[in-house]
Amino acid sequence: MDYVIARWHEDGLLEELMAHKLIFIETQDVMETTLALDNFRRACDAGRGAVFFSVARGKVAEGIDFDRHYGRAVVMIGVPYQYTLSRVLRARLDYLRETFQIKESDYLAFDAIRQAAQCVGRVIRSKADYGLMVFADKRYQRHDKRDKLPKWITSQLKEAHMNLSTDMLMVVTREFMRTMAQPVGQEATGRGLLSQSAVNAIWEEQQLQRKQQALEQQAPAPMQLG
Repeated sequence: MDYVIARWHEDGLLEELMAHKLIFIETQDVMETTLALDNFRRACDAGRGAVFFSVARGKVAEGIDFDRHYGRAVVMIGVPYQYTLSRVLRARLDYLRETFQIKESDYLAFDAIRQAAQCVGRVIRSKADYGLMVFADKRYQRHDKRDKLPKWITSQLKEAHMNLSTDMLMVVTREFMRTMAQPVGQEATGRGLLSQSAVNAIWEEQQLQRKQQALEQQAPAPMQLG
């Protein structure tokens, strides 16, 4: 990631991006990253908006939620394969191959796609949340990669959204954001989310079931005549 950011800085891309959004970057220093996350959230709360660069398999990508307005879009650049020269990984691959006849390429592809799904899933943290997910790598078009994505992603993935140019991506993005930004009517909310009365009814039913179970447990057992 450091190399990519350095190249973008040399090419002037970061300067263009900073004209619209503030930029924060994950580093190996825990205190610096914590401060960057705090300022990122402040920028979002103030309506200024910001971009946060993080690395797959890092602490931010695996442990920080970007729910609500903190994460309305996420761009996954590349396929996050593991470092194959690791001794631990080589031992795991040997074990899977000898014990379960799992090919090295199959496991690495599955693990990489699972990691990618975990990264993009940071922006969807509740039923009422929404966010745009961009897989910025043509390898995700291949069935051996796309078929390994979880169903909650593939169910929303349409053929028309494959292999988009930058201009077409911007058209799709604007349409998605405008649609999701529209106020939701009461009737539509009721179809997707439970109303307060429905929640109360479920809670009362659960309480009644607990009381009945408690009474059944306290009831004396019937006598058996020999």
